[in-house]
Amino acid sequence: MNDHEANGTLPKQSLSNQPVDGRRVIALDADRVDKALIVRFNDGDRLAFEELVIRYQQRIYNTALRFLRVDDEAQEVTQEIFIKVYHALPEFRGESKFSTWLYQVAMNHCKNKLKYLKRRHYYTSDSMEQAVETQDGEMSRQFASDDPDPQQEAQSRETQEKVRAAINLLADDQREVIVLRELQGLSYEEIADITGQALGTVKSRIHRARLELARLLKPLLEIECEP
Repeated sequence: MNDHEANGTLPKQSLSNQPVDGRRVIALDADRVDKALIVRFNDGDRLAFEELVIRYQQRIYNTALRFLRVDDEAQEVTQEIFIKVYHALPEFRGESKFSTWLYQVAMNHCKNKLKYLKRRHYYTSDSMEQAVETQDGEMSRQFASDDPDPQQEAQSRETQEKVRAAINLLADDQREVIVLRELQGLSYEEIADITGQALGTVKSRIHRARLELARLLKPLLEIECEP
């Protein structure tokens, strides 16, 4: 185990990736890269694991943040997930894509952590309705508008915060699938594999989550549209 793993920290630098057109091509290319890194890792190259972490740590962190709503908890859980993956990776048989398996580990860990925090009454009714925030503003930058107009940027940011707050109010099973579908861009089939649910169940939950989001956001967005 290298210094990063021994200290329980993750590398911060991102590897540069060549842009590839087409979501399917990108997915196939990503799968090949993951498999090559896993082979290197199993052959004793521990730096290959750092590369896997760099490829996925932001997405796993964003998923954890959507579930746990608190930056500190999401960062801690992200560390725990990758430590668990490090020890479990030699047992990974490649029957599914690495990314699918990783999200399975991550989602199970997030759900267990969420149950633990709820048992300890960690969340208040106010915190459940607040948009998630980070210490470094990473999520704000991710959803920031390209429009340079300060007023429009402020309005866009306010709308995004309302959307995030609405996602927080979804039932756990609905928030789980909507995060994977709309924020992580996974296919219905991948979500079914990750959650262990039937494909029809996944589609139904995503549909109900979208309807619930529309219901929650309708009065808020109508207010914004008033002259």
